[in-house]
Amino acid sequence: MPGTLLHVGATVNCAHQGQAQPTSPNPRVKVMGQPVVTQAFPYAIAGCTNPPPPNNVGPCVTAQWVSAATRVKVMGQPVLLQDSKAICVPTGTPLTVAVTQQRVKGI
Repeated sequence: MPGTLLHVGATVNCAHQGQAQPTSPNPRVKVMGQPVVTQAFPYAIAGCTNPPPPNNVGPCVTAQWVSAATRVKVMGQPVLLQDSKAICVPTGTPLTVAVTQQRVKGI
C-alpha cells in the first residue's frame, strides 16, 4: 500500500508512549530537508513506561522494522513508510507512526 516516507523528524512512539528515533538515517536522500530512514537499521526507544520485572518484561529498548516499501529503495535498502510495521524488543509490541511529512509517497 502507498504511504508517506518516514524521515528523521517523524514522530514515532512505542505502545507505551516511548519516543523512537532512527539509529542511522540515510544522509544521501532527504525529504523536506531531513534524511529518510531505511529498514536496515533499528530504532532506539527512550521514555517507555512499561514496568520492569517482576511486574512485566520491562521497557521497550529498540525496535526492528519488519515491513517497508517494496518499490522505493535508497542505496539498495527499502525506505520506511507511514504504514510500515515494527516490533519492539523486549515487549513485542508495535511502533506507531503518529506524524510524518505529507509530500512524498512510496509503495
